[in-house]
Amino acid sequence: MVAAPLTTAAAVAAPVHPWVGALLAGLPDPAGLRPESVLAAQAALAAAGLPSRRQEDWRFTDTTPITAVDPRLLEPGAPAPLPPVAEGHQRVVLDGRAESLEGIAWPEGIEPLGDEEAQAVLGRCLGTAAAKESDWPVLVNSAMSPAVLGLRVRGAVAPVLELVSDAGEAQGVLPLRVVLLLEPEARLELLQVHLSGGANLTSVVVGAELTSGAELRHGVVATGAAGSVLLARLAIRQAPGSRWSLATVSRGWGLVRLEPRVVQSEGEAETRLRSLQLVDGQQIADTHSRVRFDGPGGQLEQLHKVVADGQGRSVFNGAVVVPRAAQRTDASQLSRSLLLSDRARVDTKPELEIVADDVRCAHGATVSRLQEDELFYLRSRGIGAAEAARLLLRGYCQEILGELPAAAAIWQAPSFSAGPETP
Repeated sequence: MVAAPLTTAAAVAAPVHPWVGALLAGLPDPAGLRPESVLAAQAALAAAGLPSRRQEDWRFTDTTPITAVDPRLLEPGAPAPLPPVAEGHQRVVLDGRAESLEGIAWPEGIEPLGDEEAQAVLGRCLGTAAAKESDWPVLVNSAMSPAVLGLRVRGAVAPVLELVSDAGEAQGVLPLRVVLLLEPEARLELLQVHLSGGANLTSVVVGAELTSGAELRHGVVATGAAGSVLLARLAIRQAPGSRWSLATVSRGWGLVRLEPRVVQSEGEAETRLRSLQLVDGQQIADTHSRVRFDGPGGQLEQLHKVVADGQGRSVFNGAVVVPRAAQRTDASQLSRSLLLSDRARVDTKPELEIVADDVRCAHGATVSRLQEDELFYLRSRGIGAAEAARLLLRGYCQEILGELPAAAAIWQAPSFSAGPETP
């Protein structure tokens, strides 16, 4: 017996979650020319429906903010005014449409990838295995078939590449896809900025392949609103001698879900992950990272920080996989959470999966409040209670904020650098 493919009428006729069904039904299909890969992704998304708490990766995550978004492709409105471009930066505004990527004068060392090569790089980064339930953000993005910004990087690129998306207050889903291929010894500093001021969903998939000796310094600043959702999957493939450092800061989203997935294909690479989540009200910030070493001598340094106020909720699940081939791996992972409210909640789960026997691996998690002795010290120097709390929060956040490109400050709400308003 041969199983029917997902694109047959039998599969289409199967029950589909109403939100997913409405999203798929509203996608444009110019003259019925959807590629087979897009049709397959749409069929897989229809079969998957919405994530549920029965799935391990989603068991702490309320998907209500997703279903509250209008399930249709977001139509770009009038562009919102943006801050001036900082000296030494090149800005590109992304709206998921191919025509927006035409005619860009790229700096020396960057050239566009052909669509076929970009898809091949993305496929290598995401992996060749069939999509699983936990890959729901990738299915959403693939099914909507956004334009791919594919870039080849050679040598040391002088300006910081700044990729900006702003869903504004419009209704709908904004899909974005970025693919980077860093040639041997290439150097690039990348700043991604995601903004939203309304009840919409931004779905981002980033694939980056770092060949031998390449270095990517990667910063992400994400500022949303109470009804906005950000789903971001970063799939990174590192060759020996490559270095990838990521610093992310998020605040304000009804739901933000960040999923860095890293594979050191032969070991002997360096990965550095830094993240800061600020949650308040009934916001949810969800980070699921996975770093796998497929060879010896790899390095990982990971620090995840949270400031949770109100009824805000943070979820952190960080997996580090060290198979037998990954001898002499040196990996550290630390989750630090700061609670400012009795109603805030943090679920943290650092994980080490180690088979190799010659490694240095450590992990830890702490959940605490502002230290009374530190507050007392500042107040004894004549600083008021509220200001003392803000100073401590500023220092707590600065460890991550300092990892971003200097010009990232223009995208940060004032309270990003000052800490939450409530002590």
